[in-house]
Amino acid sequence: MDKYAFPCEPLASPASLVSGPTYRFTLLSQTVLRYEWAEDGVFEDRASTFAINRNFAPPDFTVNDTNDHIEVFTRNFHITYDKRRFSRSGFIIGFPSKVTLWGADWRYGETAKDNLGGTARTLDEVDGRCDMSEGILSRSGFTTLDDSETMLFDGQGFVAPRRSGDRIDGYMFVYGHDYKGAIKAFYDISGRQPALPRWALGNWWSRYHAYSADEYIELMDTFAERDVPLSVAVVDMDWHQVQGDHIPHAGWTGYSWNKELFPNPPEFGKALHDRGLKITLNDHPHGGVHSHEDLYETMAGAIGHDTSKKAPILFNPTDPRFMDAFLSVLHRSIEKEACDFWWIDWQQGPISRIPGLDPLWLLNHFHFQDHVNQNGQGKGIIFSRYAGPGSHRYPVGFSGDSIRTWKSLQFQPEFTATASNIGYGWWSHDIGGHMGGIRDDELATRWVQYGVFSPIFRLHSSNSRWTSKEPWNFRAEHCKAMEHYMQLRHRMVPYLHTANLLGGAEPLVRPLYWEYPAHEEAYEKPNEYFFGPHLIVAPIVEPRNPNTNLASAKVWVPPGRHVDIFTGAIYDGDREIQMYRSIETIPVLAPEGSIIPLDADLLPQNGCMNPTCLEVVIVVGKDGEFTMLEDPQDDFGAKAKPVNGDPTEHRKVRLHYKQSTGRLRISESTKTWKFRFLSVMTIPTTLEVRVAGVVTACSVRIEDMPGTPGLVVQVPVQDSGNKADVEVSLGPDPQLSVLDKSARLMGWLLDLQMEFEVKDKISAAVEGTKPLASKIGGLMSLGLEADYTGPVVELLTADSR
Repeated sequence: MDKYAFPCEPLASPASLVSGPTYRFTLLSQTVLRYEWAEDGVFEDRASTFAINRNFAPPDFTVNDTNDHIEVFTRNFHITYDKRRFSRSGFIIGFPSKVTLWGADWRYGETAKDNLGGTARTLDEVDGRCDMSEGILSRSGFTTLDDSETMLFDGQGFVAPRRSGDRIDGYMFVYGHDYKGAIKAFYDISGRQPALPRWALGNWWSRYHAYSADEYIELMDTFAERDVPLSVAVVDMDWHQVQGDHIPHAGWTGYSWNKELFPNPPEFGKALHDRGLKITLNDHPHGGVHSHEDLYETMAGAIGHDTSKKAPILFNPTDPRFMDAFLSVLHRSIEKEACDFWWIDWQQGPISRIPGLDPLWLLNHFHFQDHVNQNGQGKGIIFSRYAGPGSHRYPVGFSGDSIRTWKSLQFQPEFTATASNIGYGWWSHDIGGHMGGIRDDELATRWVQYGVFSPIFRLHSSNSRWTSKEPWNFRAEHCKAMEHYMQLRHRMVPYLHTANLLGGAEPLVRPLYWEYPAHEEAYEKPNEYFFGPHLIVAPIVEPRNPNTNLASAKVWVPPGRHVDIFTGAIYDGDREIQMYRSIETIPVLAPEGSIIPLDADLLPQNGCMNPTCLEVVIVVGKDGEFTMLEDPQDDFGAKAKPVNGDPTEHRKVRLHYKQSTGRLRISESTKTWKFRFLSVMTIPTTLEVRVAGVVTACSVRIEDMPGTPGLVVQVPVQDSGNKADVEVSLGPDPQLSVLDKSARLMGWLLDLQMEFEVKDKISAAVEGTKPLASKIGGLMSLGLEADYTGPVVELLTADSR
């Protein structure tokens, strides 16, 4: 099993230890303390599912040791301990941080107040909210994590349970309100999130339906004909034999292709690969391998199983021989035909033949290590449920079968962002909901829009003729919006993949309070979140008013001026505002200084390959930078990357914007460029473009239309193909334009379904040169509902200039 071993350093430095006959404290850093108690005095130095690294430079600390008490002092905490079995009265930690006016301390067994949540194993059959357990972050400034019963790694490529007896193994995180520092400490101990393959960031198609090979290929071609790109083809359980008298169980488990549906699996796999798609197959492994399976004899030979009586090979992940053959024989044979990675659909709980060994943990760990072994670092991926702290090392997370309701949609943004508090950054939801509910085109569209701004975008539905998620199955306005957003998802991959490659330090989706812990509003907006380094997203999760055709979200705009990348609307920072949007858009804000690279192709192809032409969205007003990362093996026509290739050998394209000079500079690159200076609505007379130091004539225009209005500079294709610096100079200290509010107001009033007389009154109340307070007062005096006045108030008060 050595091939399943992984890098870890579980043995702490002796200089970090303070110990006695039955207790041991390990001061891992100024932020993290490990505390252990063992009745027999035997402590645990093996890696656990949570803690794989403990070898860090010892922090500064002092010890005061007497006969019956010991005290340990560090910069961030003060331990008082009576040398007995840990108890509320005998083991106390005090904190000097000024998180509260009255200070803070912790007694063993207590839970820190105001924990900000973690995540859950699954959203199966959840309609609305569920318990998200605890994460590492708490407004109290400290958190504990109990590691006493988790599975261990034996250092030889397999796993082991904990020793029996009375034992305590816990961790204390002490960070004040430095939430990002707390997550860094968590990742230091538990390992960082591995990078995903670039193609995983595109659109996934999934449906629980007994497709035939021809039907599936035809569907993929229909998506292509409609210019809707995909990157992953998910095939649910009906790829294998499910029904028949020869199957001795319920049929959920299976490892033999259903040849009536897939007569030639290798041909099916090649057809999908030729279309730029990766393939994942559903696997319910609980039933084991029975005698009717094509690979029964092969699997039996690999583990020495007696086949004389056709006895089934029971699923036993606690047996190293079984686990190795399960992956390298059974699954490998199917992978060679038509499978790039596996959807591990384990639903049978945490109990195995050996107490303490969770089958889901075993499946996730060994499947992922096997995939890395086959494909190299940075190319590993599985698709499975969350198993507990440490699960972030095995992306991607399958959140299960949610209910198709507004309540489910309303919870998923918060659920996804909160999961980052336990380091889990790659949730994939059943976008649009899986089961139950009703047909609601607006709900489906808003779910797609949220899904595009979630970690993994995967459409999915139940085995019903009415619930499939092809965009063209919905009414025209909803189809148009869905297809546009799915195109946008692939256009965003240059931005997303850079965040992915840097995601070992921070997840793609993060709660607002990570950046703004001192702002109460950041805690009050759980559905609003950071998406990568430069975007803030507030999904629409409520139905629209049929008369205004608008839905809304209550948004906190963080300090500093921000621009909505879809509407160009400009908002003053550090304020709450109700934002109203039509079905075509949701609030997505970028602060001044943002640089967002996109694929310039409005109709991108399958597979998410590196684009040759990029559109860069820039928000002027502050300095900004973005270093885009690419793997050259993701270029069109590139050969496969060697196994265990160095994932750090990425191509870097540096984009740097200097506000004082108004100059955007791109480091050496062979790409073609289109620049969009968002909400800059005049062409500067000082505009100049240089390519390789030479002034170059470009296409320059102002676009003021639905979408992303602003100044557009199109650099011509360079014939040489050589690397060249590109500079765009707007002139000193350019500013976002003050937008024409009257034109936008008229556009909204025109669409408003109400009496013309009332429209006239709204217009009269807010037009002209009256002071803002007078306009707002006049509008409020009309006595209209908030759905009618709110969009006008948003427009009038967004930008105070």
